[in-house]
Amino acid sequence: MTQPLGIASHNEGKVREFRELLSPFGFAVKSAAELGLAEPEETGQTFEANADLKARAAAEASGLLSLADDSGLVVPALDDAPGIFSARWAGPTKDFAQAMGRVARELHQAGCEPTGTPAYFVCVLSLAYPNGELRTLRGEVHGTLTFPPRGEQGFGYDPIFIPSGYAQTFGEMDPSAKHAMSHRAKAFAALSDYLQKERAA
Repeated sequence: MTQPLGIASHNEGKVREFRELLSPFGFAVKSAAELGLAEPEETGQTFEANADLKARAAAEASGLLSLADDSGLVVPALDDAPGIFSARWAGPTKDFAQAMGRVARELHQAGCEPTGTPAYFVCVLSLAYPNGELRTLRGEVHGTLTFPPRGEQGFGYDPIFIPSGYAQTFGEMDPSAKHAMSHRAKAFAALSDYLQKERAA
């Protein structure tokens, strides 16, 4: 019997990844759009705080076990920007070409050569139960940036990020290759361990 699970995201690319990564656990995944959930204001100062508030809001509004993530690109040379503001750099129209261009401009302004600059992606997952219980997990993947953007796969900043040990950007990789080693995959591996222990308990 499948258990309904709310995904506190209106980002269809992200929801699609969640469906694929959660498929082994038998959840009937429902997106925020399908559930008619509003997008709460992200007032936290960390990835963890924002993931928690989104998951709690979804669980309270839907009455379902709810999963949220807060993820973003961290560039140490830009004082860890865009970080928790990664989506906001894309503006209200979610224009990530604009956001990637801003990363390049700000690196130039900081006196850095954009291509080859170290960066990493962070994904924090928060699983909220309707009773208020919460579980928070984190994954990271490190690499370097490249410009101009390359590849049509993935979403967000994927076309400018090359994970360490690889030659392709996340935007060029086959989705299954990205899912095997991305920041989201690492956070989901931790979530998987947690869910398996919960089932065994």
